[in-house]
Amino acid sequence: MTDAGFARPKGETFEYAGATVELLDAATVLAAARVNPVELLRRATWPEPVQRVDLTVSSADRPGGPVHTFAASISTAEEPLSKERIRKLVLGNDPVGLLLAKRIEAGDPIATRIVDNIGAAAAAAYKKLGLDRPAQPMTSREPGTLADAVVGLQAELTYDETGTVVRLHAEVPRDDVTPAHLQAFVGLTLQAVIELAGPESLTGRRYVVSRENVSKVPATTQTVTLDMVGGLADVVAELRQIAVSFRHPEAMARWGARRPQGLLMYGPPGTGKTMLSRALANEIGADFREIRTPEILDKWLGGSERNIKQIFRDARRYRVPTLMLFDEFDSIISYAGSGGDAASQAINAVAGIFKQEMNDLIEANPNVIVVATTNFPHRVDDSLIRSGRFDVKISVPKPDDASRAEIFRKMIQGLIAAHEAPGFQMFADDLDVGALATASHGMTGADIKEILRRVQLKKAMQDARTGGRVDPITTDELLGSVRELLGPR
Repeated sequence: MTDAGFARPKGETFEYAGATVELLDAATVLAAARVNPVELLRRATWPEPVQRVDLTVSSADRPGGPVHTFAASISTAEEPLSKERIRKLVLGNDPVGLLLAKRIEAGDPIATRIVDNIGAAAAAAYKKLGLDRPAQPMTSREPGTLADAVVGLQAELTYDETGTVVRLHAEVPRDDVTPAHLQAFVGLTLQAVIELAGPESLTGRRYVVSRENVSKVPATTQTVTLDMVGGLADVVAELRQIAVSFRHPEAMARWGARRPQGLLMYGPPGTGKTMLSRALANEIGADFREIRTPEILDKWLGGSERNIKQIFRDARRYRVPTLMLFDEFDSIISYAGSGGDAASQAINAVAGIFKQEMNDLIEANPNVIVVATTNFPHRVDDSLIRSGRFDVKISVPKPDDASRAEIFRKMIQGLIAAHEAPGFQMFADDLDVGALATASHGMTGADIKEILRRVQLKKAMQDARTGGRVDPITTDELLGSVRELLGPR
């Protein structure tokens, strides 16, 4: 069996100044960095006074040839008064605050406006009281060099003008770079942290250096990222492009370019269109507002038209980046009928208002992007989704064998990260995701999630009956779940 058959992520674990560091799939990180910058350590926590560490691996062309660039930024400045921080200050943990937080999470525009308006006043008071003063600068230091003697890596060390950020930078010729260079640069970054926080500051801490940043908390629809998406490389690449255009309005303005205002995703049920929408919002760093059918359709004459006008009126007032999702778009905006009956007239009225509202949304509020998903694109009038309204149209197909293998691999890795612990192994070491992909021909990501759920449930029931004497999940057990879901053929 080739390495590609194993689902368990392969990594190197090393100790550094009392901290345990696990470096997962370093070769994959370096390969991915040839195409796009790869961010590492985004969710790690650090000892005081360090507030944040950003570590990026990328590629660049130099006169002497292409290189891999390693860059780290270590900040001692507190998080700025972002929208999230202000909301935390305003909401607190009292019952009213928790209720409002839930309403905001559900996308309630009224609750959002109330809290954000209060937050603006809180921010002003915060500044007036002097509580937003920047962190004290680090002791003044001259630029220098940190070096790793094992691989001969040298990193330039500089400080920004505020004295609250230290940066490391190193380059290695692309043909010479190895996982050992990445490990060395991680070590130099931790060395810089120690110089700020003290020699014992990392003792007992654990850091996972991974392109996918697999969380120890089970992934949910709310926390999914594009890195977690398996089997849709072309779709993910296009969504990353949209995210880049959204995150860099200054570049768009400089070239007079208009980023996409609307995105239509279509394909069979269960292929992950809604999940991709949420992942795009998280990639942008945008609020997520899902528009459900009952919020628009109304049995009373004129009610649906008023509802959709109100939704777009709210959208024009959003002060932060927001992704608006019209899920199951065909059930909200049906094909514009040409008949003269009351039902066709109502459909045409809703569709007409939607077209009008989309026409100038991006000029009214460039912070908003509209995403529509549908399983039945033929039910949507072409005029609704023409370019200028929905500039990007992406087909999300059922996964092929290679894509299903990737989906199995990423889902299983997520479960391993979330549930395995010392003394408990959830999956066998020799899982063959290639065999699973072949056996699950024609299945979607939702089907694969159900395959895993069924095996997990069976194992949990065995655990309950035997008091924990249960072996890890094997390839054969997963293949049995595949056959069970496929049913008689």
